[in-house]
Amino acid sequence: MSGADPATAFGVYVHWPFCLSKCPYCDFNSHVRHAPIDEERFARAFAREIETTAARSRGRTVSSIFLGGGTPSLMQPQTVGAILDAIGKHWGVGGDVEVTLEANPTSVEATRFRGYRAAGVNRVSLGVQALDDPSLKALGRLHTAREALDAVAIARSVFGRYSFDLIYARPDQTPVMWAEELQRAISEAVEHLSLYQLTIEEGTPFFGLHTAGKLKTPNEAIARALYDVTQEICTRHGLPAYEVSNHARPGAECRHNLVYWRGEEYAGIGPGAHGRLDIDGIRHAIATEKRPEAWLMRVEATGDGVVADDLLNSEERADEFLLMGLRLREGIDPQRYAALSGRSLDPRRIAILRDEGAITISTDGRLRVTQDGFPVLDAVVADLAA
Repeated sequence: MSGADPATAFGVYVHWPFCLSKCPYCDFNSHVRHAPIDEERFARAFAREIETTAARSRGRTVSSIFLGGGTPSLMQPQTVGAILDAIGKHWGVGGDVEVTLEANPTSVEATRFRGYRAAGVNRVSLGVQALDDPSLKALGRLHTAREALDAVAIARSVFGRYSFDLIYARPDQTPVMWAEELQRAISEAVEHLSLYQLTIEEGTPFFGLHTAGKLKTPNEAIARALYDVTQEICTRHGLPAYEVSNHARPGAECRHNLVYWRGEEYAGIGPGAHGRLDIDGIRHAIATEKRPEAWLMRVEATGDGVVADDLLNSEERADEFLLMGLRLREGIDPQRYAALSGRSLDPRRIAILRDEGAITISTDGRLRVTQDGFPVLDAVVADLAA
């Protein structure tokens, strides 16, 4: 896989928490505000938290920046520019830094793409989610399929790199329907697709409907067939999975997400952001205040919005490395796990999972989850970590 050397990779995640509406399946930290957002005030607070966080992580060179949300494409380009300028002021930034912005594919937001490119964004990730209007309406999306494809075309003309998301295993979706939609999507995607099975998250409107029997998702057998169709079609078209839900042409993987999955350091900036920083040789798990206005006042008063700063012991850090690393097709180096945890993975458990076809050991010693193992990844990780 391409991207920065994992030994030097350092990411900065910036969370813009506002949306025009809340999608019924979404459990992310996103908020709807009917009054205009004071972007200048928030931009100053982002810059302040960046300064404070950079002071705790000196000497890092930023290899990737990801503006997520919420809906970052609701920001004015000058707000994005101010945030990126603050990052460049307080950290070193690599010459080939990847700067991704998540965007909704509405016509209004697509008109800002050139402004984002001028501000320093060089990759966009579009929340398309479906390519037919009834599905988009059911998912609570505000754009049409035509708008989505038009936004993809604009992204293609403005940015060197772009990706978009689709949700599958939707109610009444069959493998044949999904295969047709996916092939259409691949014809529009140059290098990267994120393909997520619909999950029913507690606390969302979909959870209430599902519990009441008013929202039926595909059963386990159909969900597995949909997964298998996804792998087969993407691989055949040169976009194999490099992570459970992410597909890319070789060399086009999202470098920022690789920072997470490879267990490297990243700073979390903004309401509800999470970070992992090594300070004096100890891994810190950091989280900020979720409520936007409370975060804003906390940053203005103290310099950051941090509400949790936990020190991870060797076992916790190793378990996190295992949980994240096994999501990747490249797998993990068991020796790095042993170095982090102080103990090796149990060879008997490895042997059993290998015999079951859930994992493989490559010639260079890396432990990888197989295609048959990915649908039961949580169980594989729990077994290895026990």
